[in-house]
Amino acid sequence: MLALSRKKNEALVINNDIEITILDIRGDQVKIGISAPKEVPIYRKEVYLQIQEANKEAMNAAENLEALGNLF
Repeated sequence: MLALSRKKNEALVINNDIEITILDIRGDQVKIGISAPKEVPIYRKEVYLQIQEANKEAMNAAENLEALGNLF
C-alpha cells in the first residue's frame, strides 16, 4: 500500500485519468472528491463488499437451479 500525505485542496492522480482531491478535513473525517471517466465504477468499500457478497449468492442460487434442472 502506498501512503501519501495531502493537505486540503491537494490532489493525486491515478493512471492519468483519475484524480482524487482532498476537499475538507474535520477531526478524524476526510471529505474527498473523485474525478474519473464514467466507465470507472467507484464504490465505498462497504458497498463494494455487499455487491460482491450478493454476486456470490446469486451465483450459488444459479448453480443450485442448474443442478435442480439436471435432476429432471
